Amino acid sequence: MRLLKKAEIRSYIEELEKQRKADRNDITQGYVRLAFGCVSDAIKLMFSEDPEENSIDSMDLFNISEIKKKKGGDIEIKFFDRLKALEKLQQLCEEGESYSPGSLYAAIASSAAVLKEDAIE
Repeated sequence: MRLLKKAEIRSYIEELEKQRKADRNDITQGYVRLAFGCVSDAIKLMFSEDPEENSIDSMDLFNISEIKKKKGGDIEIKFFDRLKALEKLQQLCEEGESYSPGSLYAAIASSAAVLKEDAIE
């Protein structure tokens, strides 16, 4: 508990917590794009005769998991599973509801208490 009273330790923990939240937001936004993203650019790619490199660079192909060009020139496109992305979003939402801001501090405090008990024995 003494460590939690030090300003630099609290500040470091707060920075880690902010980074964790930012990472979680990035992950959530990725799943949102997979679950609800548009596939029109992938369809344009599939039906284009000879897509120019510049046009491919401007396309949103985030939802594509695999592209294969077959011998006859046909293109096979596989997409990420939207249902799995929705399930992951639901899981993230449920985890977010059960998370409380003080839980990191509580975990550290309980770990410190265990270490203190072990030191006494």
